Amino acid sequence: MAIIRLEFERLEILVRKRKWKLYFIIVAEHPTESDKMVLTTIPAAGENFFTLKRNSKNVVDFEPVATDSGVDGLFVLEREMPSDRTIRVRAFLKHNRKSVRNAGDILGDIEKGLGNNVLGTITNILGSSSPWIVIAKTAMGVVGKVLSTIKDRDFGYLSMDEEFGPEFDGKKELDRVNKFTTGNARLRWSWRVRG
Repeated sequence: MAIIRLEFERLEILVRKRKWKLYFIIVAEHPTESDKMVLTTIPAAGENFFTLKRNSKNVVDFEPVATDSGVDGLFVLEREMPSDRTIRVRAFLKHNRKSVRNAGDILGDIEKGLGNNVLGTITNILGSSSPWIVIAKTAMGVVGKVLSTIKDRDFGYLSMDEEFGPEFDGKKELDRVNKFTTGNARLRWSWRVRG
């Protein structure tokens, strides 16, 4: 069975401010239970935010410069190719406004906000040891409401849904670029297929 992998390659903030503490909230389909979704933060719980200072010029290059073709970006998730060759993934981008907080605190706030919609927490899923909150697929509308209550600056969300069609034949990786819904940030990501 083929394995698919999502990696972030480059994030660009498109507003004038030059200091940021950024994090992503990732929502993806559960790899084995079609009626469920999973949610996590990047950076993972306990890690520091992506801190940008003036010298960064509002850009984070997750993919290093290299002379070979084996360069990897920021790992997001990995799983077996779904049987229908499609996957649904959303990325939300936020700027942390509180100085004494980490991604684990945010994941806890989201879990509290989701309340009875949380079906559990799981690790070692989607190729990651980070904790993921499991929710019913029918609770997706609640996720947006809960995220809107987080008082951090909101850059909106981005759909990374993919149908692995003939464009992937003979190719290991295809890049995608799009702006978040606010228009204030742009992300380049890649889907890789191997096996």
